[in-house]
Amino acid sequence: MKYVGLLLFFLIAPLSAQTHLEIPQSKNPSKGIILRRTGYTVSFNKEYNIPNWVAWKLDKNRLAEKVSRKGYRFNPDPDINEKDAVVTQDYANSGYDRGHMCPAGDSRWSGQAMKESFYMTNICPQHPNLNGGDWHELEKACRRWAMESTIYIVCGPILYKNPLYGTIGKEHKIRVPEAFFKVILAGVEKGEPRAIGFIYKNTTGNKPLDSYVNSIDQVERITGLDFFPDLPDDIENRIEKECHLEEW
Repeated sequence: MKYVGLLLFFLIAPLSAQTHLEIPQSKNPSKGIILRRTGYTVSFNKEYNIPNWVAWKLDKNRLAEKVSRKGYRFNPDPDINEKDAVVTQDYANSGYDRGHMCPAGDSRWSGQAMKESFYMTNICPQHPNLNGGDWHELEKACRRWAMESTIYIVCGPILYKNPLYGTIGKEHKIRVPEAFFKVILAGVEKGEPRAIGFIYKNTTGNKPLDSYVNSIDQVERITGLDFFPDLPDDIENRIEKECHLEEW
């Protein structure tokens, strides 16, 4: 097993240094515009005015608390036409929080990264109890895991064919997701890759983390996305079938 680990290290470590392992592939890339930020990459859906997905890397260096989120405000994305750009007022009196996909808590390593985490292209309508509760607990768990190994994260909304919640916003119509996903890859640099997925309904709830666990394969079937496609196929196929929270 020692030699297998060494082989995996030499196969994967150069790959992780040269590519963006966190970027997924979509069956419908035309439905999103790609915006690359200091701390994350987003595929933004201009039809629904929410991201299709947001992807980023998190490690010890990016957990350095160099800036506070105090003083930063939600702002329209400067790369979206001014008349089309979602503004914070579109969420007013909606009953939904402005839920970060890439969290402000993952962006404290850079003032620019923090500023961009508040762009409305990184935001989805999220039930307040979910945003401040179980979803927030997963964000904190990711930061704990990133202290041990670089992790690659992708998250975003899940939309049903028959919408449950409709839209919010007066000036700009914003689709309210029925659920959210998050997938995480870790252990690549150590030659011990592992991956896990989570799905949360966009509603109230107070459950343990293992209640939301899914395999990457399951999340791919639901979202139509291909996660971590730059991994060698045999490794990708193996780790995306597994979902063992006790390994995290």
